[in-house]
Amino acid sequence: MTEKREPFLMILDLYKAAVFTKDVDAFVNLYHNDIHIFDMWGTWSTRGLDSWRGMATEWFSSLEEERVMVGISDAQSMVYEELAFGHAVLTYTAISPEGKELRALSNRLTMILKYDGSSWKILHEHTSSPVDHSSLKAILQYPGNG
Repeated sequence: MTEKREPFLMILDLYKAAVFTKDVDAFVNLYHNDIHIFDMWGTWSTRGLDSWRGMATEWFSSLEEERVMVGISDAQSMVYEELAFGHAVLTYTAISPEGKELRALSNRLTMILKYDGSSWKILHEHTSSPVDHSSLKAILQYPGNG
């Protein structure tokens, strides 16, 4: 896997590592300065690295001693010149300090990446989950097995 040929998978691997280690700098470094995020957690949208850094700092510190393992299913992508598009299902599993799985949830992820001549950065990210129309609650358990 080369950075130029498989940028989406490379970014997802770096994302997984940054989340597991709760490394805010590594996490934020994956994103373009002009990032625009449609996230399903808490805010309608987020623009810019400073705001996204604040979200990551708050998220990672809220975990206290827990860690989060990110599982990736159904990843697909394509590259067109200096842009890459990808989508996948991510499952976030909270792990206790003793290694016990505590809880998990899944959401759908779409990213647009931009190559700046030396590295790929996430320019746009969108997360979602289907909604049960009778209860208006998000469905956070992925029925697929990857």
